[in-house]
Amino acid sequence: MRLEPVLAAGFAEYRRQRLPFWSAPAPEEGPEGVEPWPHDPGPPFENWPGLAPPVAVATDTPSPARAAARTVAHLVNAGGHELKDCRLALVPARRSADLPALLEWSSEAPVPLVSALLRSWEERFGTQVVSACGNSLHVSVARPPRNLRDAELLACEHVLSTAASIVDDPPTPFPEYAAELVGRSDWWFWWD
Repeated sequence: MRLEPVLAAGFAEYRRQRLPFWSAPAPEEGPEGVEPWPHDPGPPFENWPGLAPPVAVATDTPSPARAAARTVAHLVNAGGHELKDCRLALVPARRSADLPALLEWSSEAPVPLVSALLRSWEERFGTQVVSACGNSLHVSVARPPRNLRDAELLACEHVLSTAASIVDDPPTPFPEYAAELVGRSDWWFWWD
């Protein structure tokens, strides 16, 4: 799959659908006892801005394998619901990005697109799939973006993965989501 044209078309459609929400002011009041969703101004781009640039390997950069081990240890030690119904599996794969397709992962995710994104992120950010359980996917990140501009570009890629966890649930305004990606060593996605 040629990723850039697919993402460019996806961004144009995403912008067309979401522009009315980005342009409208946030509602001042909602039902009693319900917090209003924060206003989301959307991405700061009118057109597809292109892929986030790769992050160079530095002397203090962990290897992708070490970053994956750190993320798995965190998930296990956190004891959260993320791994509650997961099972350990050894899958003969050359790249972790191929795991969703090799496992015939059944979720609402567009697996060919997600696999193409994962391969690209593996090359640019040293990512590794550490968990594909139910409708969720955990990814370790050896070389996360180091500045807000690169994180905004990456956040566009995350949004176009169609994961429900990116901006819609919980409702996180795009600028906040992008800022959270700076230096973040793990990414979590889930689809309805």
